Amino acid sequence: MGVYLVSVGAEEWFGEEEDGWGEIAAALNHELRQQGLPPYESVPEEMDFVRGSGQAFEEKLIPSMDGFGTLCQTHLSREEVETVCGWTVLVPFSLDEEIWLPIDSSYSESSTTVAGAPQVLAIAERLATAIDLPAETPQMCDNLDLTMWFMNGAAKELAAAQPGPWSDDLDTAFYVALFLRAAQHSVRRGCPIVYA
Repeated sequence: MGVYLVSVGAEEWFGEEEDGWGEIAAALNHELRQQGLPPYESVPEEMDFVRGSGQAFEEKLIPSMDGFGTLCQTHLSREEVETVCGWTVLVPFSLDEEIWLPIDSSYSESSTTVAGAPQVLAIAERLATAIDLPAETPQMCDNLDLTMWFMNGAAKELAAAQPGPWSDDLDTAFYVALFLRAAQHSVRRGCPIVYA
């Protein structure tokens, strides 16, 4: 078990199932309309899994986040830390500020916070630059590719051959890469990313 970041397709996003996201999708669209914004209805269907295709996103949050929290506090304002770390649902369009919905989610028992992927992406890119995240970091994260790269030794091997700020704390580098790739995926595919 554990906590995962995963992409969600249209059927699950708009679904009525108990473990689906339909209630949150409806509440988000209501709030968007209240703000004079168009509803979020163009969620793509979930594609059949093909490793490396970039059609789905799934990563597991395993390491400690302590170093990542310290990195954020060093390089970001309090509002930026909240933007990159405080969401429970990431959507592929810009939001001037996060949207708070008084609905339980699988990650939070009291509310759901929706953030815009472009805002999270801009902050994650700054963090990636700050630690000089290497280009070899997996880009398509459809089957725990990023998690396995960091946890199964490939990142350690690259760190030995190509040391830098990123290799000082691989747990921190993992979370920088995780939020960067999640935001990139959301924007590229036009889909929500959620904690599950």
